[in-house]
Amino acid sequence: MPEISTPNWSAALQRLARSYARVARKVLGDNLTSVVLYGSVARGEAHAESDVDLLIICKQLPHGIFERNRLMDPVREQVEPRLRRLWARGYRGDFSEVLKTEAEAQHVVPPYLDMTEDAILLVDRGRFFAQVLERVRERLRELGAQRKQLGTVRYWDLKPDFRPGEVIEI
Repeated sequence: MPEISTPNWSAALQRLARSYARVARKVLGDNLTSVVLYGSVARGEAHAESDVDLLIICKQLPHGIFERNRLMDPVREQVEPRLRRLWARGYRGDFSEVLKTEAEAQHVVPPYLDMTEDAILLVDRGRFFAQVLERVRERLRELGAQRKQLGTVRYWDLKPDFRPGEVIEI
């Protein structure tokens, strides 16, 4: 079968992510705080190899990565038929999930920088992650940070007037 064009991959994968979020809401119930779509799919730049990057925030999670991933098995099982249909049309990616507790999600990590520009909040109870991102945006404004692009590579100049010895905290 012919490959889907780039704009259609983005739309198809965003629909898949929305389906994932609906199922996660049912499966995890009140434990689910946020499901955040980020990366190339959220930016509308997806292609056949793009993973569907999802940040999943829960009130409580097991400690180990394997136990956390097992928690999402029922979600993946319910969404897999839609994913298989995309695979049959030439899609070669998969879900890439990062699971964090609310406490863990409060700590800023580098992917949050791009999320301030591109993230799609599919589920966000009490505006939990929206507030985290607003805090990051405010700090980026204070620093005068700028997101730049060189070809297809995006990067952040966190402090354009940086001086050697300065410490930058987000």
